[in-house]
Amino acid sequence: MAANTRDIRRRIKSVKNTSQITKAMQMVAASKMRKAQMRALSGRPYAEELAKILAALGNAGGGEELHPLLQERKEVKRELVLVISTDKGLCGALNTNLLRELNKFDAATTTFVAVGRKGAQYLGRLKRDLAAEFELKETFTFLECKQASKFCIEKFLAGEVDKVTVAFTDFVSTLRQEPTLKVILPVQNFELAEMHGTHAEAKKTEAPASTTEFLFEPSPAGVLEHLVPHYVHFAVYQMVLESRASEHSARMVAMKNATDNAKQLIKDLTLEYNKVRQAGITTELLEITTAQMALG
Repeated sequence: MAANTRDIRRRIKSVKNTSQITKAMQMVAASKMRKAQMRALSGRPYAEELAKILAALGNAGGGEELHPLLQERKEVKRELVLVISTDKGLCGALNTNLLRELNKFDAATTTFVAVGRKGAQYLGRLKRDLAAEFELKETFTFLECKQASKFCIEKFLAGEVDKVTVAFTDFVSTLRQEPTLKVILPVQNFELAEMHGTHAEAKKTEAPASTTEFLFEPSPAGVLEHLVPHYVHFAVYQMVLESRASEHSARMVAMKNATDNAKQLIKDLTLEYNKVRQAGITTELLEITTAQMALG
């Protein structure tokens, strides 16, 4: 009995230590989650207004030649996929669900760019064509994120790739994150849904048609020349914000589930410990009683 109870006590102590760690990680993730969600949500109105302005620019352009980033290639010989993953794990199935989407692309005609260590490691294990890897700090800025989108634009304008797609995790709610694929080059349209996922589609169907009129100086083509690259840069930035909000939300939920499971395991082990201890006491009492009866 002593060996069994000792092992159970050791397991209970180990699980308690684990639960303390997961509880602390849950609280840290919850704090980061609130900040990341606020950044993602605050960027959406700007993205929507930018889409509206570009839509008006496209309509006002008339018969002028399209911006190079708007020109669709007749044949897509090679595609570039920008993968936005996490640097750390312990966030449930977030990365697994996202990286599973990469199997839809033909390895022979696809080049990958990774933002996040997990995506780069996954592509390295599969020996895919990884052109570049970008690391972003926890509190990254728009200029830091712009390096990845600038690399994609340069590849597209140079004719090395004919299409650029972003694979990221779209933040819907704390309990729901959706792996999403979005084509950013060539820019085919300026629908609101192109900027941040399915929740924009719902908003677009509910909102009345905009009657806002824009006056562009010096000309729609001149404004478009500078605004289209900015649109692409901000679209990638917004997708990274959505991915970070999804990451911290998924990690908070995963750590909460781990803490709850640890508490339940402690209860089960405590119950088992009491049963083993009670069985040992009962056995000792029986042995004492039997000995007394034999001596009597």
